[in-house]
Amino acid sequence: MDRSHLQRQLTTMRMSLFDQGYLDEQFLELEDLQDDANPNFVEEIVTSYYNDSTRFIRSIGLALDNKPLDFGKLDQYMHQFKGSSSSIGAKKVKKECTQFQEYCSAGNAEGCSRTFQQVKQEHATLRRKLETYFQLARQIA
Repeated sequence: MDRSHLQRQLTTMRMSLFDQGYLDEQFLELEDLQDDANPNFVEEIVTSYYNDSTRFIRSIGLALDNKPLDFGKLDQYMHQFKGSSSSIGAKKVKKECTQFQEYCSAGNAEGCSRTFQQVKQEHATLRRKLETYFQLARQIA
């Protein structure tokens, strides 16, 4: 494929991430910080996010396995994960984190467990989509 076709494909893919609600304006802010001196800035930040978020997910999962649930600890872990997700513009992940925190505030163990599965699903889906996006961006570079 020629470079212009790949560029159009990348642009369409990027737009779809916003149109489908996976990303928000924070991702654009990261892109604005990328320049010729650091052409892989956004990918490096997202990679760092996924490395860190694996730890948060593991901690939340372990905390959900402990009975009785410590809703304060769960909320704290999710607050950190939500902040990290917000920093890259992970809109759907952030939305599910907020829902999880609401269940923590209500002391709803079932809601926390169910929403945690959604958090993990949105996290994994965004990861796959961004990996594909960055792979195409590397082909163009």
